[in-house]
Parts: sequence; structure tokens; C-alpha cells
Amino acid sequence: MAAIALLADELRQHLYRFVAAQPGPVTRDQAAAAVGISRKLAAFHLDKLTAAGLLEATASDPASRRPGPGRTPKAYRPTAAEVAVSIPQRRYDALGDLLAQAIVADGPASTTRHTAHQLARDRGQALGERLRAERRLGRLGPERALTVISELLAGCGYAPARAPTQLQLVLRNCPFRQLARRAPELVCGLNQDFLAGLLTGLRTSRIEAVLQPDPTRCCVLVQGPAH
Repeated sequence: MAAIALLADELRQHLYRFVAAQPGPVTRDQAAAAVGISRKLAAFHLDKLTAAGLLEATASDPASRRPGPGRTPKAYRPTAAEVAVSIPQRRYDALGDLLAQAIVADGPASTTRHTAHQLARDRGQALGERLRAERRLGRLGPERALTVISELLAGCGYAPARAPTQLQLVLRNCPFRQLARRAPELVCGLNQDFLAGLLTGLRTSRIEAVLQPDPTRCCVLVQGPAH
């Protein structure tokens, strides 16, 4: 509840979203500049978000340290905390778990599993086609495609971050983390199908959704050809 109350403040929301969207830890100076406030005010809000468990503080990169004596400044990055609230309480996650386990129990060749994968791909493609029509997008090259996809997936809770040295989006959050822990092969496969369908709907050029399991993030990478 404390975390939810903090994020009700628009300024803290902007700060949190900025930190969560960056590929690495963010200093107070960077956060302050991003939202247009003083460093002191940024530090106050960042520390509040840290105390609530939404961010964690680390020592910043020595290269970014201001000259002169003093302690190493803090840098901030999002934690793996999940915040969900429903009043009265509703347990959609329990139903999702039940359905996932039912599909897993049917076996890898089951009609149910095949239908789930096809539905995930169809939903992703429909979303991509709708976005392309709304924004009147032509065929997208790799750079433009990653920008458009990043904006879309940020709104879906994937917390995308552009890899610094290659055409790749790292999805730092799995919106289905709890289900993925119980049925990783199924959920990660559905995630890949959804994102592959999205790329098809957007008519992207040379961009693909690649399955690369990692317990610290979404198991799918969205990437283009290597340089």
C-alpha cells in the first residue's frame, strides 16, 4: 500500500518510469534533469521510492562522479518488486495458474496447447496491425522498428531497454512472472509467439523475437541483425 500511495504522486511516477526505462543505474543528477527538478528534490523522491522497495540504491559509476571530496554518489535501479492491488481482493493469478497447468498436463502435442500458441500469435499480430494503421506506419527498418516496439512494450509492462552496442531490446520485466515460474516452457513460448505476431503485424524488416531464457528478465529478446 505504501508503494501504491507513493506512485499516486505524478512526479514520483515520472521518476520511477524514467529509472525503470534505463538500461543501467541512474544518478540523482540524471533523474533530476530528466523530469526537470532540482537534484535535492530528486534525491528526496528517489530515496522515498527506495524505502518503499520500488528502487534500490547502488554506488554510481566512478566515471560519473563529480570532482572533489565526498562519498560516492548513489545510483538507482528498479527492484523486482511487483505491486498489485484489488479491493475487494481478486485472484486472477490463481485462475491463470490453473489454466496454465491444465494446458501443461495435456502434453506438448495437445490441441489445447497448439490453440493457445496460435491465439497468442494472432493477438500479437492484431495488435501490431492496429498500431500500424493508427500511426500510419510504412514498412519499418530495424532501427525504427525497435523504437516503435519499445514504446509499445513499455506500456505493456515489459520494461524494455535498448542494448547499448547492438540492435536489441532487452525486456527486463516479464508481465507473467508468477505464471512463468510455474510453467516456464509454456508461458515463455506463448510470450515469444505473441511478440512474433506483433512483429508480423507491424511489418518489421529483419527483426525477430528470440527465445533466450534468463531468470532475471523476460525470456524473449527482440533483435535485429548483428552489426
